[in-house]
Amino acid sequence: MIESYPGGPLLVITGPTASGKTRLALAVAEKFGGTIINSDSMQVYRELRVVTARPSAAEETRVPHKLYGILPATERYSAGRWREMAVQEIEAVWRAKRLPIVVGGTGLYIKALLSGLSELPGVPEDIRSAARATYYAIGAGAFHARLASVDPEAAARLPETDTQRILRAYEIYLATGKSLSDWHREAPVTEPMSADVQTVLLAPPREGLYARCNDRFDRMMARGALDEVAALVARVLDPSLPAMKALGVPELAAHLAGKMTLKAAEEKAKQATRNFAKRQMTWFRNQIEKPDVILAQYSERNKDEIFSKIFSRY
Repeated sequence: MIESYPGGPLLVITGPTASGKTRLALAVAEKFGGTIINSDSMQVYRELRVVTARPSAAEETRVPHKLYGILPATERYSAGRWREMAVQEIEAVWRAKRLPIVVGGTGLYIKALLSGLSELPGVPEDIRSAARATYYAIGAGAFHARLASVDPEAAARLPETDTQRILRAYEIYLATGKSLSDWHREAPVTEPMSADVQTVLLAPPREGLYARCNDRFDRMMARGALDEVAALVARVLDPSLPAMKALGVPELAAHLAGKMTLKAAEEKAKQATRNFAKRQMTWFRNQIEKPDVILAQYSERNKDEIFSKIFSRY
């Protein structure tokens, strides 16, 4: 299957949180000699295995996994930095004559790989200050709605807890009169990845997806998510760090600080996860042009049919 590089085969498995990407990727990698490359912006943090539903240590021994748990929670990450690392990993996988399988739900990372990245303009300090003043005056929810009115695509992929990126998107609009999403559509500074790309989108029905979000959070709690967040909180990190805003972290941290009961924190985290999954599906519908394969779900019962769909062109 793997004949050459660059331009070799590249399988991309994406979809909303809790849609079953990890299970599908493992099955494909084991069947076809693949190496799994992470494209989830939170699963890069080594301290957050449980709360981000990162593949378990046992799963990581079944096939090679790359770009998981590679950074401390004290670091910030970007789509550009991820793309550079991912390209290096993909090319290394081709050299090993294996199939690179990029897996994750961070749509901007997928787009950076497949479409390239655009250069963004600078933002004057007075505009940045004005945006922050507005944010703190009206609150996260209202500010997120304001961003949605000028850049619905960015708002769809960014949760309202992601203060840094929401502010950045709004600042770009204030400074230029053009949305961040429009800037990303401009001529890219980096070229699209040279590969024979096959894109698989997992798109479960909404109600089923929401139930899976709830169930997965319960399983995270049973595996020790609260202890994991407690260890993170004990380090007294900058609350603006991306790792501190991972789904479930703000809510469980609030419980640990005595601001809400554990039950309330769990329900709030589940709601945040469902909201995020909804925004992801909106983003994928608008940004992933004609996925090669769209699946409602993956299961052992239909895996042969799914494999035939994915590999019909190779």
